[in-house]
Amino acid sequence: MSFPRITDADGRRVPPAQLFLRYGLLLVALAVLVGPFLWQLSTSLKGPHEDIYSSPPSFFPSEPTLHNYTRVADTIPVWEYAFNSIKVASANVITNCVGAALAGYALARLRYRGKRAATLAFILAMLVPVETIFIAQFITMRQLGLNNTLVGVLLPASIGAMNVMLMRNAFLNLPNEVEEAAFVDGANVWQRFLRISLPAVKGTVAVVAIFSFMGAWDDFLWPLIVLSDPENFTLTIGLNYLHGTFSNDSRLVAAGTMIAVLPLIALFACLQRYFFRGVGEGAVKG
Repeated sequence: MSFPRITDADGRRVPPAQLFLRYGLLLVALAVLVGPFLWQLSTSLKGPHEDIYSSPPSFFPSEPTLHNYTRVADTIPVWEYAFNSIKVASANVITNCVGAALAGYALARLRYRGKRAATLAFILAMLVPVETIFIAQFITMRQLGLNNTLVGVLLPASIGAMNVMLMRNAFLNLPNEVEEAAFVDGANVWQRFLRISLPAVKGTVAVVAIFSFMGAWDDFLWPLIVLSDPENFTLTIGLNYLHGTFSNDSRLVAAGTMIAVLPLIALFACLQRYFFRGVGEGAVKG
């Protein structure tokens, strides 16, 4: 039995044993990462009379149903919680994309006194565990009168240090000659930022947008601390209430989990084309 000739990036032939090992490891990683999600999806589609703890386990529902999803909406105001999460996550995307782009450009392109100290401050901010500053954040939100508000949930994470450094590195990879030519032509700093540098780092902006949305959408501990009114609960807190009240109904919990995951899948599906462009950013196109 002959195998087709498969080569690597340098044109060298990959031995069949090494090829099988690579794909075997990829399949194992796929099973570990995607397997729990597919099991939750299968559980959410199983009817009330189907045994979800059968041995051997049945992966495919015998009679698929969407009744569990309607039960979630009947049990808790899941769509109100989801709308609150969408408002927080969308605002978090906007503030991080705008703020991180501006700060990253300033750290990468502008010349001013204290530039290295500012860069070091952002690096040190990434090293501080967020749980260690929750008390200070809570006191600050209380003094500002933002406790039990969605603004209080949004404000501490409105600009992330990691996002700023991602944008800084993206701007550093751009060639200086393009901006220098624009400067000679009379373009000011805002024109160079908006018309030259920012369009060249769309991939990194997409990465920042995805990370910001995921971080705000999945955040649980900080909204749990700052929110007390059920009308302002985000989806993660609402689903925790669902799990605590109906912990014996795994179908209901699985359906709620799927409702929380679907927006993340949709966001990545829309931005994946830009997400994987990060390697080629900074290239000059003629």
